[in-house]
Amino acid sequence: MGHRIRAQKRGRGSIKYRTSNKYKTCIHYSKDNDGLQAVVLDIKHDSTRTCPIMKVRFENSNEDFLIAPEGIKVGDDILIRKEGKMSVGNVMNLSNIPEGTFIHNIENRPGDGGKLVRSAGTFATVVSHDASKTVVQLPSKVMKTFNSNCKATVGIVAGGGRHEKPFVTAGKRQHLLKGRPVIYPRVSATAMNVVDHPFGGGGHDHAGRPTTVSRSRPPGRKVGQIAAKRTGRRR
Repeated sequence: MGHRIRAQKRGRGSIKYRTSNKYKTCIHYSKDNDGLQAVVLDIKHDSTRTCPIMKVRFENSNEDFLIAPEGIKVGDDILIRKEGKMSVGNVMNLSNIPEGTFIHNIENRPGDGGKLVRSAGTFATVVSHDASKTVVQLPSKVMKTFNSNCKATVGIVAGGGRHEKPFVTAGKRQHLLKGRPVIYPRVSATAMNVVDHPFGGGGHDHAGRPTTVSRSRPPGRKVGQIAAKRTGRRR
């Protein structure tokens, strides 16, 4: 009898495959801060995120964290209003952001606090406005239509050059992934023993069997290209 494969272990949801409690805070747009001005107090590193975060203080003395955009610095002022000045770091409704503007941390629906485009160096572009809808081009180049009352932050997420510096050592990559639900190092399926994975064994670098499987296969065999519509090279 074979061992439990990696997909089964992850699906079980044990502590090994959960995110560690290293989040500094949950970042979202708070309704308590609508219509207020804030000043940037500090810019911090968060081990569970790819981008830096900024600590801000609002006019009502509340302090909160937001995703830091490129070009922001300590002492800068930002606004969280439905409409206002087009300045980096300001949070506005999509309906009041001009076409062609770079934005990030977009709400999927009004009031959810920001869900999309939060990774380092990413940005979306406002394409067009309708009566109550706004079309935005996401980093994947997909055009998505949002409710115009959804909030977004003006600017590009900071930390875009993180891929330019190599890790050099395996230890540095291990420290990076300690704060995330990722097991490191990751062994390929074809490098495993035959009891550990359906693609294991054989002493070669290919699976040795078809990699397309049915969607109804049991968890121990549901690996590879699941319910693929087509395979092979496109011509």
